[in-house]
This record gives sequence, C-alpha cells and structure tokens, in this order.
Amino acid sequence: MRNIYFVGTAGSGKSTLVKAFKQWLDDNGIDAITLNLDPGADRLAYRADIDIREWISLGEVMDEYSLGPNGAQVVAADLMAMNIHKLTSVLAGYKTNYVLIDTPGQLELFAFRESSNMIVNALGKDRSMIAYLSDPMLCKKPNGFVSSMMLSALVQFRLQLPMMNLLSKSDVLSEEEFQRMVDWFETPDALYGDFLDEDSNPQTVVGMELFKALENTGTFGGIKGVSAEEETGLDEIYASAQLTFFGGEDAERN
Repeated sequence: MRNIYFVGTAGSGKSTLVKAFKQWLDDNGIDAITLNLDPGADRLAYRADIDIREWISLGEVMDEYSLGPNGAQVVAADLMAMNIHKLTSVLAGYKTNYVLIDTPGQLELFAFRESSNMIVNALGKDRSMIAYLSDPMLCKKPNGFVSSMMLSALVQFRLQLPMMNLLSKSDVLSEEEFQRMVDWFETPDALYGDFLDEDSNPQTVVGMELFKALENTGTFGGIKGVSAEEETGLDEIYASAQLTFFGGEDAERN
C-alpha cells in the first residue's frame, strides 16, 4: 500500500479533497482507505476507515492536562506518536492500494513536531508522498503566493518526502486568476515581474528575497488545480501518485 498525506493550512480543503479523491478512486476500481490524523476534528467530510480519535480525544486531553485547545493539540500530536503502534496494527489488517491520510488542520502541528516524523516512519516513509494544498485565497497576490510556497518547501524539508503541489478549491478562481498562479509557479520570471509591478514597500522587498531563495532551491516547477466541489483535477492527483510510486505505470488498473 502507498500513503498520500494531504497537508495544508486550516481551511485549505484537505478533508473535502480526501472525500472527493476517495470517491474518484472507488469509481475507477482502485482500492483505497482513509485515515484521519486530526484528533481535534469536530466532523469529517468522509467516513474514516481508521480514525485517530478512537484513541485520542482532544476534549479528554484538555481535561486531563488542564489545557486550552491549542496546548491540547500539541500534546495530542505527541500522544499520536506514542500510540502509533495501535494505529499500525489496525492498518496492517487492510490490503489496499492507497491510504489517504488527512492531517491536522493546524499545519504546524504536523509539519514541525518531531512526532510527525515518527508517524511517517512508522507508516512507511519509503512508500509515502505529500499532496500539499495551497489555499487560492492566499495565493492571489505575489506575497501570498510566495508565503504558501515557502510553507510547502518547509513541509517537504521537514518530512523529506516526494511532494505534489495542488491549488485547491480552484473553482473559486476566475480563469484569469487561475492561469496567473499557474504561470507564477511554472515561470518564476512572471512572478518576479509581478513583484516589481507592486509598490516598493518592505513586505514586497522581503517577498522578493524569499522568492529568490525558493527559486534557488528548485521549489517552482508545476502546480495542479483541483476542486472537490467540481471533481476536477482528481485524475491528475492519481497520475502524480503513479509517477512518484511506479514511474508512471498504472499498476493498480493493470
């Protein structure tokens, strides 16, 4: 089985995309299961086959450790790693092609806690990848776009996994807005030019420096627009996973 971690900032559409992609896989005869790693989720857009909330309750953590929601999320993230054997033992009972892993809404809890590396290693780092969701509302301006790409690069740096970059909820964008963002990602010079067109304020100067740093690390290249609402781009997620895991061969359908 292969693991796809859906990662992004709160509100980027992780859960709804997991639901839509799971349905797409089902419709195409490709077996997959869903795994929820967010102990603080009030409700999910899909029915989780494996749910961390069966072992860790955010409300119970708050009560036991006398913590607020933010502090409890941090403790819960560490408790996930301590209870990873329970999760892996359940996962071992499944025979499936893909595990779609919905990560916590607070990106920093998954990307910047050492417990996340422990979870990734326990689930099989050599057969895992990240689907990073960029929120289109953040990416409309050059500064916001670079901020999102910086977070994407940091997540990949921390977890050291192959990554596909997705522009989520692309249905809320006009064709012009969507194409501009694709151009920014595929042609860094276009993004640099739009930076120069903005007012020369401190934020723009910092953004340009971040842009240069990202360009030097090879962050730019390609981004795929997806929409759970309109069920578009799901085939491209599958194609990216096939390319990463099997070099492009459609192993499941074969």
